[in-house]
Amino acid sequence: MTERSSHRAAPVHTHPRDVPLQTALAALADPVRLQLVRELAGAAEWARGCGSFDVPVGKAALSHHFSVLRTAGLVEQRDEGARRLNRLRRKEFDDRFPGLLDLVLREERQRLAEDHPVPVRRQ
Repeated sequence: MTERSSHRAAPVHTHPRDVPLQTALAALADPVRLQLVRELAGAAEWARGCGSFDVPVGKAALSHHFSVLRTAGLVEQRDEGARRLNRLRRKEFDDRFPGLLDLVLREERQRLAEDHPVPVRRQ
């Protein structure tokens, strides 16, 4: 009898050194993918499962967004049991595109601050 594995295929990753700039920029241009990258940037490596992100898309769309991020060399994923864990490939991506992630993440923080200013307390 052949044993059947219910485990899904391991994700395919592209190393950042093999990624054209246009591919990296396109991956970072989408608001959902930018949110995923931003949340991963603030998390410990391999601490976030795919279902732990608060994004306004379903499972199929989320899977697509992670595929785009893997193809752009931004994210690495590995399976641990039923969970697929993620890490931002920060060092490798920074080696390929120095300063790009810092710029994108800084721009996002500035935009959020402008959209939600902290009220000034008057005394």
